[in-house]
Amino acid sequence: MFEAARGRYGHRRVHDALTHAGRPVAKKTVLKLMNTLGLRSHVRRRRRSCQAWSGQPATAAPNILDRQFTATEPNTKWVTDITEFRIGDRKIYLSPVIDLFDRSVIAYSYGPSPTMDLVNTALRDAIATLHPGQRPLVHSDQGLHYQHPTWRAILDKARLPQSMSRRGNCLDNAMAENFFGHLKAELFHHTKFDTVTELTTELDNYIDWYNTTRISTTLGGLNPAQYRAQNQPA
Repeated sequence: MFEAARGRYGHRRVHDALTHAGRPVAKKTVLKLMNTLGLRSHVRRRRRSCQAWSGQPATAAPNILDRQFTATEPNTKWVTDITEFRIGDRKIYLSPVIDLFDRSVIAYSYGPSPTMDLVNTALRDAIATLHPGQRPLVHSDQGLHYQHPTWRAILDKARLPQSMSRRGNCLDNAMAENFFGHLKAELFHHTKFDTVTELTTELDNYIDWYNTTRISTTLGGLNPAQYRAQNQPA
């Protein structure tokens, strides 16, 4: 299980994986065995600077989400943001849409520039997964992308309410920041990428692994797909 997770799991997640596989072992035993075998997670979360786009108050949407980062049903609260990766002198930008019900990445897009097409593509792809009558709140920071007429036109067409973090307060969008932190700690910071193609291939692989395999302690030791399957409303 440790190797299957590419060394991303510490003893707590290995313990959860064993428990859900029907092989319960005490956490202390797992820790002792991993230490004996020299199995140590290579993930070391870096302290992330808390930066948020200050935005233009006159055009910002209200902070409807208000740090209520849990959801009792799928597709009721979404968060989104953009993050940057550097490969030598080249950059790649990633824009995911994340469902707060199970922290899964509903849709995402990446490209060499932080364009409107980048964020709009992710939003349209996320909307395409909705069932009739589902209208999630869509939360972001006050970045210019999310105040742009084309972004708001997509939201309006789908009848989705918009929420924005307070000006200069990145903690209001902490769940998007949390995902970026996991992604960079578990994939990017300890892997050498020589080309953009190598990175984008691994981004695809990581997001699939994150949604379908990665154990989340927040979800009771389940991965997002398991949590959604077990907790779908009747």
